[in-house]
Parts: sequence; structure tokens; C-alpha cells
Amino acid sequence: MINDLLNEAAAAGVEVRTHVFGSSRLKGLYIDNVITLNSKALTSLSETVCILAEELGHHYTGYGNILNLRDIRSRKQEKRARNWGYERLVTLFGFVQAFESGARNRFEIAEFLGVTETYIDESIKHYQEKYGLYTTIENYIIYFEPLRIGKLFES
Repeated sequence: MINDLLNEAAAAGVEVRTHVFGSSRLKGLYIDNVITLNSKALTSLSETVCILAEELGHHYTGYGNILNLRDIRSRKQEKRARNWGYERLVTLFGFVQAFESGARNRFEIAEFLGVTETYIDESIKHYQEKYGLYTTIENYIIYFEPLRIGKLFES
């Protein structure tokens, strides 16, 4: 997954760098077609993938300086970038594929998709905001709270 995101960034003209930031709270930053990942703060490959997807989301969905998150416009842009990342890494069909592979809980789904459990939880909240309690894809139904995936029977 990391290679897919790195290739996508390169194709979009976005350089990806690593750097040690002074703050471990800031895990990634996107400025002027450059994504900088805080190598000190990122503790796993799956966490790195999640942060890279969000920062790439800033490239596709944002504009201007949004470092002041007290500004509602900045918060909206941050949310758009995160939502882009959720839909890029944790697709509805990804839930189905995880289910079909035998994944039955958040940990197993996160492991199957190569993201963190926290990212799974946040993506579920995003999809619940977007679709409500459940949605269908092909012949599957996905309930978001509690997370359940089932195959629909044809009549």
C-alpha cells in the first residue's frame, strides 16, 4: 500500500520526504506539493500509510495555509483531506474483501487493509456520516455500528 501511495504522489507531482519535527504531535505536513512525514512520530508502517494518505488528501482537496485549526475553514479542509484518505485506503469494497478473507473484527480488518485500528474506527465514523447506519455494495450489506458485514441472499 505504501508503494501505491508513493507512486500516486509522484505521478501527481508531489514529493514525499521524511524529517524529524520538534513536536511528536505533528505526524505529517503538506505544503506546496511536498509531503513531509515526521519519522520520529510514526511508529509503524500502517500508521505511516494512514498519515501519507491524509497528506495526499490535502494535495487533492485543499488550498492555502490551514495550520490554524481554530478557523472553521481550516477544520473543514482538514476533514475533507481525512475523508479523502479514508475513502482511498478503507473502501466499502475493502470491507467486503476483508470479510471474504475471514476478517471478523476491527483488528483483523485493519491488518487486512494495512491500516491502524484507529483509522478503521475513524473511517467507519466517516461512512456512517455519509450513509447512515448501513449501506449496500453489490450483494453485501455493511452495518457501521456495530460493524457487521453480511452477504445478501438472492431470491
